[in-house]
Amino acid sequence: MAETDPKSVQDLTNVVSRDREVQTLLQQMQDKFQTMSDQIIGRIDEMSTRIDDLEKNIADLMTQAGVEEIEATPEKAKEGQGS
Repeated sequence: MAETDPKSVQDLTNVVSRDREVQTLLQQMQDKFQTMSDQIIGRIDEMSTRIDDLEKNIADLMTQAGVEEIEATPEKAKEGQGS
């Protein structure tokens, strides 16, 4: 059986070491991506809630002011013009 070349053992050790470094780096990137993704989704959910609240407040204000729905039928629009 042939003896193991010390240089090839060193090369294999370097490859294993680099592989671990790459795996660690990829895991760190995955963790950061997941954190950022969670933050973005949280902000979108918060924005959705705020938009819903804003729409409700606008509808309440329109009701208080006596304004009818924005989407009036064409007949009502013609009546408003006095034809």
